[in-house]
Amino acid sequence: MTLPALSALPSLSTLSVLSLGLLAGCGPMPTGQLPTPARPSQVADAAAACQALTRQALASVRLTETTLVPDGSQRAKEPGSNREVGAPLPAHCLVRGRIDERIGADAKPYHTGFELRLPAAFSGRLLYQGGGGNDGIVFNAVGRNTGALGWADNALLRGFAAVSTDAGHQSPGPEFGLDPQARTEHAHRAHERTASTAKALLAAYYGRPADRSYFVGCSGGGRQGMMFSQRYPDMFDGVVAVAPAMRVAEGATIAAAWTVQQFMAVAPAGADGQPVLAKALSEAQLRRVANEVLERCDAADGLKDGLVQDSANCRIDAIALQCPAGSPDCLSAGQAQALNKVMAGPRNASGRALYFGWAWDPGLADAGWRAWTLGTAQQGPPNARHVTLMAGALGHEFVTPPDTALSTLNFDFERDPARMQAFHREYDSADDVALAGFVRRGGKLMLVHGMADPIFSPLESMDYLRRLHAQHGAARAAQFVRGFFVPGMGHCAGGPATDSFDGLAAMVDWVEQGRAPERLLAKGSTAMPGISRPLCAWPKTARYDGGDAASAESFSCR
Repeated sequence: MTLPALSALPSLSTLSVLSLGLLAGCGPMPTGQLPTPARPSQVADAAAACQALTRQALASVRLTETTLVPDGSQRAKEPGSNREVGAPLPAHCLVRGRIDERIGADAKPYHTGFELRLPAAFSGRLLYQGGGGNDGIVFNAVGRNTGALGWADNALLRGFAAVSTDAGHQSPGPEFGLDPQARTEHAHRAHERTASTAKALLAAYYGRPADRSYFVGCSGGGRQGMMFSQRYPDMFDGVVAVAPAMRVAEGATIAAAWTVQQFMAVAPAGADGQPVLAKALSEAQLRRVANEVLERCDAADGLKDGLVQDSANCRIDAIALQCPAGSPDCLSAGQAQALNKVMAGPRNASGRALYFGWAWDPGLADAGWRAWTLGTAQQGPPNARHVTLMAGALGHEFVTPPDTALSTLNFDFERDPARMQAFHREYDSADDVALAGFVRRGGKLMLVHGMADPIFSPLESMDYLRRLHAQHGAARAAQFVRGFFVPGMGHCAGGPATDSFDGLAAMVDWVEQGRAPERLLAKGSTAMPGISRPLCAWPKTARYDGGDAASAESFSCR
């Protein structure tokens, strides 16, 4: 297909006044409308089309770069390590820009930064790549996939256009929370502005809007996907929310404080006389806990294989792991009590639950679980993410007004939860199970959660699904929402798990072919190479039927 020259297209200032449904290319779909596949197309002169974007104008948007990236010249980069992964990327127009530049109430400059990549060979689809943590960084917009597939098997390689954003501030630290507007931008407005801007630029570049628009994100990105389905339901046809931070501004952060304080109470003192959080439980002790989980619950699915398929119903009492002093893997009475309290979830003095408990899963012996809950620092301040990441967001953003002295180490479970209610209403996404607009437009929602996630409880996602089923009825709910829970998987990926699964392909198949996913094929990555298992649509779990123990085909969902 040959597209018209960019000069013949309407300017972005004109496009900006069009309805969001037209820019989406998939406006509200009447209930019952048959699914329609996206239409591929090819840009005849990608270099000229990319350069022409600089001549467009969109209110409060400033493009800082429009560059044609030649075929095969770049690969996706993993955040943190900056390691190149996956196959070389196809030819695409790289667009970077700033939305709503301003000076904040704290006298600091702010804007919403974004990156958009527009492939010359276009599948007709747009993917919004969710962020995470405190955001504040524009990651390479390649359309990160789910689980261990992650950055390597990305959407850009499949012909999707992809967009990412820093969510309205320019540092991964929590200090932006001192500016009231930055908090609102981070909660939702920056994401709506980024998605609308991306769709307008995409329509100008290709001469038509995307046929289908998707969202994939984990953690904070999962929350963003849930937020879109509730606040801006016409924006995406399909949302894949992995480990969604639905109550991060309230319950999950309270749970982080609870976990830290319970373990600090039994941690041995270091040379400075202060508790060493990392030593509250040793590696040997955590392995003993994981082995107890396996001993009691592994065979319940018909096969002892190191995976507990229904860990939500696995019952463990850490008191049973006490034994005579001298054995390095035994728990003391204090350690056992602390672990039981952590796994049961936070409560106030009257016994009222402040968040969910956690599943007893073998993945709690994984390094990822320790990184969040205990850390590795053998001296000095704890480096557990519950202390470093969660404490900053708690004091700067999650309480109103901000209290920079507040942290997970000094959180008061009687007084402080009430201080989180105002921002919870602005930021969190756990309450709306009606999803009225999203259901009306024919949207599809997929929740995915690792059963060993140490920061957002998979039991929270199960609770959301139960409430949604109660609201709509199981049969109606199954038409637009599916949940998948990954045994052994930690936060977003990793752990002793089959954590490599293609959530994006399953969502596209559901939206465009009408095939609702009953099971996802999941393969082992680092921990379980050569092993595959089905991830079954909740509330079903995988059961072994006999045959090759390494193959997903030997399991059924029941």
